[in-house]
Amino acid sequence: MINGQIRDKEVRVIGSDGEQLGVMSSRDAQKLADEAELDLVKISPKANPPVVKIIDYGKYKYELARKDKENKKKQKTVELKEIRLSPNIEANDLNTKMNNARKFLGKGNKVKVTLRFRGREMAHAYKSKVVLDDFAAKLEDIATIEKPAKMEGRSMSMTLTEKK
Repeated sequence: MINGQIRDKEVRVIGSDGEQLGVMSSRDAQKLADEAELDLVKISPKANPPVVKIIDYGKYKYELARKDKENKKKQKTVELKEIRLSPNIEANDLNTKMNNARKFLGKGNKVKVTLRFRGREMAHAYKSKVVLDDFAAKLEDIATIEKPAKMEGRSMSMTLTEKK
């Protein structure tokens, strides 16, 4: 809320240079802001009495937008990368998939390792859990298991995250 939108009887006023001017009526605070050719902005509406500040509102909005932009730059989004395996995967193929998982984990992403079963492979799904356990064991120096291996339809999957 700015200027005429402030309807409170009494407000605590902070001057343009940061000094406290005390508690006064909102009309008097508006007069002070008009004399300084600045805006009266409600900073803390939940305080008792509400806190208002005499500042240039356009500059204030610009500073808030800049802070938000800086915070978004520093923010890191974590993606979920998926690696698909089959129950009868060869050692070299498994190593290649493991190297890809290392890259993903190194970049700070989570890795979902999925073991897909086709046709008659479903009959021996419980034996294939060893492939996922082996995958996790070889990556345990840089990864921890977030979600353990679990059957989901025709596939078994687990999620790995980077160690802190």
